[in-house]
Amino acid sequence: MIASIEYVESGLALCLVAAALACLFDRHLKRASGLFLLFALLMSLSWWQLGAPWLALAELVLGVALTGGSFFYALSAFPATTEKVPHYDRSLHRWSHSVVRALLALAWSVMIAGAIRFLLPDMAYSLTEHPLIIAAVIIVATAMGAFALHKHMLRRLMAFNVLGSGVFLLLAGMAGTIPGSQAFISVGLTIAWLGTLLGVLLIRQLVSLDGVLALESDSDAARHA
Repeated sequence: MIASIEYVESGLALCLVAAALACLFDRHLKRASGLFLLFALLMSLSWWQLGAPWLALAELVLGVALTGGSFFYALSAFPATTEKVPHYDRSLHRWSHSVVRALLALAWSVMIAGAIRFLLPDMAYSLTEHPLIIAAVIIVATAMGAFALHKHMLRRLMAFNVLGSGVFLLLAGMAGTIPGSQAFISVGLTIAWLGTLLGVLLIRQLVSLDGVLALESDSDAARHA
């Protein structure tokens, strides 16, 4: 019975990381938004696996329905006809920019691993018994790198949400899923959704005023103006 549970958690952790990576690095915005829905659904299953059914329900409502729906609401403001495909991020990065961001993501991974090593030394020597914690570390580091790397505002907003989910999962792995930590994470999920909603409304306003190119970055928008 224990072995079967470990296999389920390991498979769930692997799927969670795969969905996060696909969501963060897919340049097709509508497809990335769909992948975020899959990621949020897997997060809900992860909370259930960790014995936190209320967090699983909160993730379904706040993550899948509201946050995922917010991304599609933002995309609905994109013009139907434009010289560039409105649902695709065509912003380019210099190789030096990408290398620096990759090194930053690596540095963040080392810092997170160091925190686990000193705060929870027993867990540090038995990480294979905590696959969801490993998944959380990978998700946090990758989402931080993606947030720093991407220029498109919608993709940054998506990376912010994936980062938050990874942080909450890491906190649950460290503090457990006692009622106090569940309440704390639920508040965090609510605040994250409110921040996402504000970001979506700002994105729609920018698209309405300056068009899709305004979402790439301040410097790019100025260059295209």
